[in-house]
Amino acid sequence: MTEETKELAKRPISTDDIPDLNTIELLFFAYRDFISDPDRMLQNLGFGRAHHRTLYFVSRSPGMTVAELLVILKITKQSLARVLRQLIDSDYIIQSEGENDRRKRLLFATEKGRALILALSKPQSERINRAMSRLDENGRETVTEFLNAMIEPKKIRHRRS
Repeated sequence: MTEETKELAKRPISTDDIPDLNTIELLFFAYRDFISDPDRMLQNLGFGRAHHRTLYFVSRSPGMTVAELLVILKITKQSLARVLRQLIDSDYIIQSEGENDRRKRLLFATEKGRALILALSKPQSERINRAMSRLDENGRETVTEFLNAMIEPKKIRHRRS
């Protein structure tokens, strides 16, 4: 290794290298803390983030199909099958045939599933409310616009009010 390479390796990347480095770092830390409470609850159940996301979107869009869920989560069918099986076996989600097309598998959160997603979402909602309470209406709208702008438009799915 050359002296130049050694010196370069010791130099941290900075905003001179990547202007938005501070925002990137803030997003890393915000996400870490945003998911920390649900992660602890899920770990006690033997579940992970894929279970959380699956239950969340099924709870937000009762009757969604497995295919729709795959598009939202962007995971493999095999990964979703494992997560769904665990959620179904643990009575958090039920799966039923479509009325018009029996090949479709429609997903619904059970009472137990709804209770879990509400418990997982509560600390996240409190964290959001604490942060938003520091902002005026304009600031809250700006945060929402920023987050929407971070998502590729064609990838926004199943947004409910």
